[in-house]
Amino acid sequence: MCVAVPSLITAVDGFDAEVDIGGISRKASLMLTPEAKIGDYVLIHAGYAISIVDREEAEATLELFREMADSIEPEELNS
Repeated sequence: MCVAVPSLITAVDGFDAEVDIGGISRKASLMLTPEAKIGDYVLIHAGYAISIVDREEAEATLELFREMADSIEPEELNS
């Protein structure tokens, strides 16, 4: 299974972008989404922005990820 993570573009330099994923900054390629700009949410998979998503969809998905992470018991992380 593959997971693409919604991320907020905070900076763009050509086809390189800086994205924010839950407070963590990462580099991503915009080669597949050259129309993406600062302030857009994009789905990141394997270091590439594969599509632009609207803010509500991105925030709803990120909230689901937070809820899933919060539901994991600490001992489950070690198994």
